[in-house]
Amino acid sequence: MQGIRFHPVMRVLAKVISFVFHPLFIPVYISWFLIYINPIYPALNAGEKLLMVIRFAVMYTLFPLATVLLSKGLGFIESIYLRTQKDRIIPYVACGLYYFWMWYVLHNQPGTPTPFIQLSLAIFIASSLGLMANSYLKVSMHAIAVGVMAAFMLLFAFSADTNIGFYISLAFLIAGIVCSARLINAEHYPVEIYLGFFIGIAGLLAAYYIV
Repeated sequence: MQGIRFHPVMRVLAKVISFVFHPLFIPVYISWFLIYINPIYPALNAGEKLLMVIRFAVMYTLFPLATVLLSKGLGFIESIYLRTQKDRIIPYVACGLYYFWMWYVLHNQPGTPTPFIQLSLAIFIASSLGLMANSYLKVSMHAIAVGVMAAFMLLFAFSADTNIGFYISLAFLIAGIVCSARLINAEHYPVEIYLGFFIGIAGLLAAYYIV
């Protein structure tokens, strides 16, 4: 939070939390949950389950990371931490293409469970909304990611065969901790956190009703 001094240990912890729950990892965590914790792909064998998680990791983690590193190497952005609105334009656009392609593939792949299609579409919509909002504010990408996650877990509960109340609570707890961590390290103003979180929720709600 701007103007407030926090203990160095607290700031280090906030950085660790921001890394562990980086937007590049959130979709992979959710896919892991859907495949291993509350499986919606019961017909898949162990190898096929691992391949699905790898697909998510490649499209949502590896490609975006490679894009940021390449952009930095070519001098298109100033920092891999994307601390300015200008630095975020190229990653937003490139990731939008990756996210759209992932949704398109899952949407047209026979037998893909609806939650996977909703999640991939939500990520694309939220990213697109984030790009538009980036013209006015440096909206928190972390908040967008955890907003999608929290809303997804809540709505997924309506179709889940088991009680996932614990995981819903965990998702909202993580969302609160991550957003607080971004404020502790003075990475964003509160309005940028709130807006990002609601963009994530809006993206998931839009995808939920579209699909």
